Amino acid sequence: MKLVTYLNKQNLQKLGILINNFVYDMSDCSKQADIQLPDNMKDFLKDWNKNYLLAKSLQERISNSENFRTADFVKFDSPVPNPPSMRDGYAFRQHVAAARRNRGVDMIPEFDSYPIFYFTNHNAVFGEGEVIVENDHLNKLDFELEWAVVIAKDGKNITSGEADDYIAGYTIMNDLSARTLQMEEMLLNLGPAKGKDFATTLGPWLVTPDELEDVKIETPFGNKFNLKMEAYHNGKLVSEGNTADMDWTFAEIIERASYGVQLFAGDVIGSGTVGTGCYLELNGTWNREAKERGETFIPVWLTDGDEIELKIEKLGSLTNKIKLSDNSISILDKKKPIK
Repeated sequence: MKLVTYLNKQNLQKLGILINNFVYDMSDCSKQADIQLPDNMKDFLKDWNKNYLLAKSLQERISNSENFRTADFVKFDSPVPNPPSMRDGYAFRQHVAAARRNRGVDMIPEFDSYPIFYFTNHNAVFGEGEVIVENDHLNKLDFELEWAVVIAKDGKNITSGEADDYIAGYTIMNDLSARTLQMEEMLLNLGPAKGKDFATTLGPWLVTPDELEDVKIETPFGNKFNLKMEAYHNGKLVSEGNTADMDWTFAEIIERASYGVQLFAGDVIGSGTVGTGCYLELNGTWNREAKERGETFIPVWLTDGDEIELKIEKLGSLTNKIKLSDNSISILDKKKPIK
């Protein structure tokens, strides 16, 4: 099942279900079917087990009938608007190793010992379309090709063996990153925060686990999936990878994240960047290769007006356009001199 949060022609957020590339309004269709389902993702997730079964039944009825009207659809919003919290993992070893190699440092052995994550701004989550940024964000603005899970039910101290049962579904994630701001603050051994708190995009829909059964790879530490990942910058393919290359499963990340902490329905947890999945990594690799050839390399970053599209097999395509704010300001020029 594919669940969507969409904007209608009145610019209202609505919960829908995607069937054969058509969006159907969950609330309107459920009333027509004489069942009760919420009109927003937050309430849908509050009673996931019950609502999921009702929605599956509704999906079957819509698929077998011509009497249900399609939604007054305009665009996809984030499947989970304003999630209770948002974490992003660090699960792809290839990305970590390449980024460190490009900085001239060895691979950190602790990567293989435990999965880590950071918190990002759950109130700066968007779906497809324009992403408004400030001047400083355009100072080495980067994409990150990722995917994410949405938590289906509350839980604490969840083991990796049971964690997959806590996943409502999967979606594409773009962890937009202002690298100059990020690297500046991480000199003080904190962050990333200011370099990543302005925009994360999710979408276009939430795919429930049953849709991925044919590509599931069972492991002793939770499920993996064989899904092709791609990123396009202004229509040009710049990154390719596969979700199966995760060295830490979502189940293991959930186990770590829930240790001593309550996870809540609607929480979002990202995978981290796939290998080759951002310009920070790619620029370093391209620059090193150019030096070996005796050539000069000019780094590539996102800029005002650029379009970035992320595609993941079975999860759809998430497209965003970068737009500089009309009233943009800067904080980089307000730094105090070093004493």
